[in-house]
Amino acid sequence: MKFTILMGSPRSQGNTAALLAPFLEECRFLGIQTQCIHLYDKKVGPCLGCMACQDVPDSLGCVQKDDFAQIFQEMEDCDVIVLATPVYAFFCTAPMKALLDRAIYAGNKNYGRTKGAALLNGKRVASIVTCGYRPDRGADLWEEGLRRWCKHGKAEYLGMFCRRDLGKSVPFMDEEKESGVRDFAQAIYLSIRMEEV
Repeated sequence: MKFTILMGSPRSQGNTAALLAPFLEECRFLGIQTQCIHLYDKKVGPCLGCMACQDVPDSLGCVQKDDFAQIFQEMEDCDVIVLATPVYAFFCTAPMKALLDRAIYAGNKNYGRTKGAALLNGKRVASIVTCGYRPDRGADLWEEGLRRWCKHGKAEYLGMFCRRDLGKSVPFMDEEKESGVRDFAQAIYLSIRMEEV
C-alpha cells in the first residue's frame, strides 16, 4: 500500500509538518509506503485555461513544461493521495491550489472534441489540515471544495483530519492531536483493507 502526501505548507517545521509527522510514523508502523512531495520545492504554474489538454483523451496533455506531470504520475501510482495544508484564507495554499486546478482540468476530459477518461477515477483522497479558527469555521470551505473536486474527478473522498492553532502562547502539538492523527492513518488503512476483503 502506498500513500503520496502532497505537502502544501511553506514551513518545513510548521504546524502542518508537526501534525504530519506522527501520521507518517503510524503509516510506517502499518507497513504503508509513503512519499512526501513538498509543493513549495516544485514548480507548478497555474492553469492557463488553454484547453489543449482536452484534446488528449488518455493522458494529461498539458502544454506547460514544469513539475506537474511528474507529481500527477505519483498521484496516479499510489493508493491514497493525502493533501496536507495549512488554511490561510479559508482554502489551501497557492501551490496546492495550482496543482489541484490543473489535476482536475487536465485529469478530466470533459471539454474536448471527444469525451475522454477521468484519469484519477477511483483514487482515494484524504486531507490533513491546520487552521487558526475552529475546524468547522476555518476548514469547512476547503473540505467542501475538496469533496466537489473528488466528485468531479470520480475520486473517493476519505475525510479530513483538522486541528486548530490557538496562538503562539499555546504549544500546537499535544497528546490529543498526536493520537488523533495516528487514528486517522489507521482508519484510512483499515478502510482500504476492508474493501480488499
